[in-house]
Amino acid sequence: MSEQSISNANKGSETVNGSAASFVSHKRFYDDVNFPKGFKRSGDFTSKEAELLELHGYALKNLAEGKVLPVTPDEAQCVDVIKGNRTPSSLLEQIWVKYRKLALGKPFYAVVGTVHLPAAKTESEPEVVFDDDIDDVQEEPEPEDKE
Repeated sequence: MSEQSISNANKGSETVNGSAASFVSHKRFYDDVNFPKGFKRSGDFTSKEAELLELHGYALKNLAEGKVLPVTPDEAQCVDVIKGNRTPSSLLEQIWVKYRKLALGKPFYAVVGTVHLPAAKTESEPEVVFDDDIDDVQEEPEPEDKE
C-alpha cells in the first residue's frame, strides 16, 4: 500500500461514525484463531472493511464485552446493535456484526448433504450410567426330579 492510500484509509476511518473520538483503539485488532491469514486475505471482507476492523476492532470488542462503557452516542448505539436491540446502520456496526457472524463459524457441509455446525463447547461431560445388574444375575437352580 502506498503512503497516500494509508493516509486516505486513516482519514476515512477517523470520522467513520461522525465523531473522531468514537471507537478509539491504540493497537490493531487481529483474530488469529478464526482468521489466521488476516481479515484481508480471508476473502470475507473487502479491503476497507478489513482496515476498519483492524483499526477499531479492539474498541468494538471491549464495548461488546462490557469492559468499556460507551462515551459517545455512536458507541451507545453500537452497544445496542451488539445486544440485538437495533439493526446495524453505520458501516462499523455492519462490519462488527459480519465479523461476529463469521467468527462463530461457518457450517460444514458433508458429502451426503447433512449440515455439521461447529461443535458447541460443553461445560461438563455427560453423566455415563452403567448397568451392572445384568452381569450379577444368578441362574436359578433347576428343580430336582422326584421319582
